[in-house]
Amino acid sequence: MTEQSGAPRRIVVGVDGSPSSVDALRWAVDEARVRGAVVEAVSAWQYQVAVGWTVPIVPEEDFSDIARKVLDNAIAEVADAENPVEIHPHVVEGLAAVSLLTAARDAELLVVGSRGHGGFAGVLLGSVSQHCVQHAPCPVVVVRHHEDPRPVK
Repeated sequence: MTEQSGAPRRIVVGVDGSPSSVDALRWAVDEARVRGAVVEAVSAWQYQVAVGWTVPIVPEEDFSDIARKVLDNAIAEVADAENPVEIHPHVVEGLAAVSLLTAARDAELLVVGSRGHGGFAGVLLGSVSQHCVQHAPCPVVVVRHHEDPRPVK
């Protein structure tokens, strides 16, 4: 494949700091190297809404700053100075699945981890990846995290 309409080839990947999302970023970087594509690393955040009476919470640190740090840490973990790939970090406010689907418009590929930092782990585990698989405008790769079975030296 070649560049489409002058735009660079893009692989979009969701990063929330979970082990599977870091593995997804690593996989996306390796795939971008093979395809000659750039990686768009997306970290989405949103204010939590509760039903009923709540006390307003003013975060000491802006949620977008926290998301940026998580994204920067993941990029630093997977970056390879000897075989660099162009990675564009994006921190966006919104639902993760919606943000990823929006970012994946005109992308060659969307890469997500199999599970992340969602609430109600037993009920909604994998809901973002499942939604992306069902609604993405491009092929989707879901990366599962596997603990390294090799002993630590």
